[in-house]
Amino acid sequence: MIPSEKEMYSACEQKHGKEAQKAFSEATVAICGLGGLGSNVAVMLARAGIGKLILIDFDRVDITNLQRQQYKACQTGEYKADALKANLLEIAPYANYKTHTLRITEDNFYSLLSPADIIVEAFDNAEAKAMLVNNALEAFPEKYIVTASGMAGIASGNMIKTRKLTSKLYLCGDSVSGVEDGLGLYSARVAMCASHEALAVLRILIGEYEA
Repeated sequence: MIPSEKEMYSACEQKHGKEAQKAFSEATVAICGLGGLGSNVAVMLARAGIGKLILIDFDRVDITNLQRQQYKACQTGEYKADALKANLLEIAPYANYKTHTLRITEDNFYSLLSPADIIVEAFDNAEAKAMLVNNALEAFPEKYIVTASGMAGIASGNMIKTRKLTSKLYLCGDSVSGVEDGLGLYSARVAMCASHEALAVLRILIGEYEA
């Protein structure tokens, strides 16, 4: 039996407190890229009771994604945005999910991201990361941006940290290890970086900021 919306909200409120849960439920978070980082961030934020998630990715689920991303084997070949929304509806059925199956570009990023309170960058391409972060910082000086760099390989998870680069820009990861260095992608370490991104979002929403 699926709990009611009131029951699920109350359960989150018991764990997070009334003020925090109110902030979470009223927030809109855009997740740009729904791979190892983005799909895990989305699940964590949905479980936390974020009111609206904007899910953006142009790609389809590939068999190689199943090792670290929040998709099922039966969803191979489906668009990631649609597949992830289906999975999130099973986890948090009363949240609002807006999906976009397209590539974010300099021409469309403003319309896609303007509704969001916080933007999460979760791309696996350095050029795409730079394009999004640079354009978002310029176009949305009032918005917080949480980005990531360095989660490849199997080095200690203690190397993964959250740093505040500017008043509105947070960077999660070790800033060193990348797949271009020939390192593998391990589910546990990628999920650690995703957890840092999700936690940064939640902390920002309740007014807890990194030094």
